[in-house]
Amino acid sequence: MSTKLTIPAQNDLAEEIAEWIEAFDDMVVAEGPEQGAELLAALKRRGREAGISSPSELTTPYLNTIPKHEEVPYPGDRSLERRVESLIRWNAMAMVHRQNKKDAGIGGHISTYSSLATLLEVGFNHFFHASYPSATGQDQPGDFIYFQGHASPGVYARAFLEGRLDEERLGNFRHELRDTPGLSSYPHPWLMPDFWRFPTVSMGIGPLNAIYQARFMRYLENRGLIEKTQRKVWAFIGDGETDEVDTLGAISAATREKLDNLVFVVNCNLQRLDGPVRGNKRIIDELEGTFHGAGWNVIKVIWGSDWDPLFERDHTGLLLRRMEECVDGDYQAFKAKGGAYIRSEFFGKYPELLKLVDHLSDDEVGHLHRGGHDATKIYNAYKRAVEHKGGPTVILAKTVKGYGLGSAEARNATHQEKKLTDDAIMAFINRFNIPVPEDLAKQGKFLRPPQDSPEIAYMHERRRSLGGYMPHREAPAPNFKAPTLDYFSEWTSGSRGREVSTTMGFVSMLRHLLKDPEIGKFIVPIVPDEGRTFGLESAIRQVGIYASEGQKYKPHDVDMLLYYREEQDGQILEEGITEAGSMASFTAAGTAWSNYRVPAIPFYMYYSMFGFQRVGDMIWAFADSRGKGFLMGGTAGRTTMLGEGLQHQDGHSLVLASTVPTCVSYDPAYVYELAVILQDGLRRMYQENEQVFYYITMYNEDYAMPALPETNVEAVREGIVRGIYKLKAAPAGKPVAQLFGSGPILNEVLRAQDILAEKYGVQADVWSVTSYNELRRDALSVERWNRLHPAEPEKTPYIVSALLKTKGPVIAASDYMKVMPDQLSPWLGTRLVTLGTDGFGRSDNREHLRRHFEVNAESIVAATLSKLARDGKFDAVKAQAAFADLGINTEGGDPARL
Repeated sequence: MSTKLTIPAQNDLAEEIAEWIEAFDDMVVAEGPEQGAELLAALKRRGREAGISSPSELTTPYLNTIPKHEEVPYPGDRSLERRVESLIRWNAMAMVHRQNKKDAGIGGHISTYSSLATLLEVGFNHFFHASYPSATGQDQPGDFIYFQGHASPGVYARAFLEGRLDEERLGNFRHELRDTPGLSSYPHPWLMPDFWRFPTVSMGIGPLNAIYQARFMRYLENRGLIEKTQRKVWAFIGDGETDEVDTLGAISAATREKLDNLVFVVNCNLQRLDGPVRGNKRIIDELEGTFHGAGWNVIKVIWGSDWDPLFERDHTGLLLRRMEECVDGDYQAFKAKGGAYIRSEFFGKYPELLKLVDHLSDDEVGHLHRGGHDATKIYNAYKRAVEHKGGPTVILAKTVKGYGLGSAEARNATHQEKKLTDDAIMAFINRFNIPVPEDLAKQGKFLRPPQDSPEIAYMHERRRSLGGYMPHREAPAPNFKAPTLDYFSEWTSGSRGREVSTTMGFVSMLRHLLKDPEIGKFIVPIVPDEGRTFGLESAIRQVGIYASEGQKYKPHDVDMLLYYREEQDGQILEEGITEAGSMASFTAAGTAWSNYRVPAIPFYMYYSMFGFQRVGDMIWAFADSRGKGFLMGGTAGRTTMLGEGLQHQDGHSLVLASTVPTCVSYDPAYVYELAVILQDGLRRMYQENEQVFYYITMYNEDYAMPALPETNVEAVREGIVRGIYKLKAAPAGKPVAQLFGSGPILNEVLRAQDILAEKYGVQADVWSVTSYNELRRDALSVERWNRLHPAEPEKTPYIVSALLKTKGPVIAASDYMKVMPDQLSPWLGTRLVTLGTDGFGRSDNREHLRRHFEVNAESIVAATLSKLARDGKFDAVKAQAAFADLGINTEGGDPARL
């Protein structure tokens, strides 16, 4: 095709342009805006082909995206909806206000919901589906909503009007430990398991999780695990929240995956918690450019309908020019200072603009609405968003923080507003026409009309038409049969002398699970671009990597057996280099048992250093969400990773795991231990419906794997699950010491046992400690029971009963910090000596690393002899001499401080 263009003479250009514009207008009127956009895109392409560059238009004029002439009429009863919204506003405000009057400092937030109310109500009345009809007769789960956490009082207030929460419970907002049920401060599924789905108030993780939730929805659809419906994922986000890197960090993923089931609604009230978001700029412009640049469909809802006549009267464009001269700091002041100030400072800059509002009183000027408080504007934005195909949509809705809160409206301190003065309450009542007498208003009396009133009847009718009430969370009864331990016999029988790592053992088990005809389809392997590190090539070939568009290229290694395979129904989620995104996928999969009624079993494999340390907040939220699944911390430990050094060597993830109440953590040394733990996890989480999740370390060190001991199999299995069992008794004679080991350091402990016996005549038992964390939790639970039942016979912690007939000191060594074994000090007393890997990592091999951190066999022997000498059970002079024989540098620096 020729790229030569004929340029018309300059004096003919204006006429030519006018004709093109007229033709374009005619086409848009006839065909619609989408075809108009397609034509513009085609013209841009043609221009590029001809070597003509056009300026990038990431931002558009500071106007509503949808012009008035393209709006459809509002379908609802606005009179009833306003009355319902006013009642919700009142009850939300009263909930926080009265609680802080009687319990000073209890907290709560009024201003966020006051800015968000209309945005939510339009959704509740017309867009948020609680379920979708199904061809099979069983309704499918509906839309998912990630609420702004600080707006929770408004969501509670709506549920109160619907009759789903009673007045007593509303009165116990932020009082969860009283005689009657209360309401949690923010969205917390752990605390309100039949109400909230998604924890969001740790700002930034809601948007990130929403993106990967929408992607996981497509994953389940493409794999045939759920029906395809029109369900959407809605995420309500504060404009200040977008400063959190998690909020915007993955928006390109939504474009890449063409997630037209995802809608972000950014509540642009222009204020952070302490002041303006972008006082010197406009946050809406910034976000428009960011989302446009990432390929999102952007819809701006800036001005309310009462601005439309002013735009129609302004034939010069001066009103828009004035709007674009102002920054967000100005817009905050305009709302905070009222109509006279707006007339003087905004319109008053140009005499022509003053004429536009000369027919309006100062009060009317002050109440010119922003788009986020206009139901018609919002409805049209939502309608266009849900109808958009091919990619995600973001709605940038301009609102006022503290809308309607009198003197608190739009002021810097409005986020901290917890209670109103009597005058402010009366102003609030008048502003929203709330039918409450003054004496009851000052008490913060909750209002709920009778169930047969027009307002309440309307609410129920709208929710019936949309499939039910929201938010609502289900906890379906489990229908899952976990495999027995015999199922894992290939891995409990040992490696028969072949050296393998626990990571390879796990991958082999994972492949077996993926093949299982009953549960294989529910397995969700997740990996952040480290599949080859974990030896997943065979699994990639077996089940494929999920790719929403399939594989559009021919892999370079297609002629090899284990080529890189992507499929639209692929099973592995290979996320790229993003631990946060991978954790969001783990969250979507780990809560699918509730959200989709699908018992998805996620296995998220990652460098153990980059789990709890890097995305600990996401893991905490996963626990709050009652998520299930397996976090597999690969290349674990401080000394097992050859050469990587400080940033990669993990000696503390198990410590961090201990802080999460529902996290069951293990540090297995052998593949048979890993098999026992995996089987027990499947049973507990998916068959017994325990709402816990597992963190299991995996190592890259190869050594021969023994078989599960044939004697006392059940006792060993119980010990593995509960945290400790005797692995190897003293070689000969009575043991005078007990050696604890976990992970690959257990091999150093076994070597130490031999050295002690052969060189020093000291007999010691060896114990495999699979979980210090579980032993401590058990001991604390027993200790609490004993404390609360002084008249009952004492119970015995598992760690105490396991060691009941043993004698001598306990020398505990692991590839983790000393605080891990130290957790057992209250029950082991002075017997316990701990060796661990406190300090920064180093680049070297395992021999030198373990000597440096003093967890090698020689260091374990030295610690044992030293403790025995201190206890008077071994000659101190001989112990001191042994240090030199063992190569111990007694004057070396402390590795914890180097």
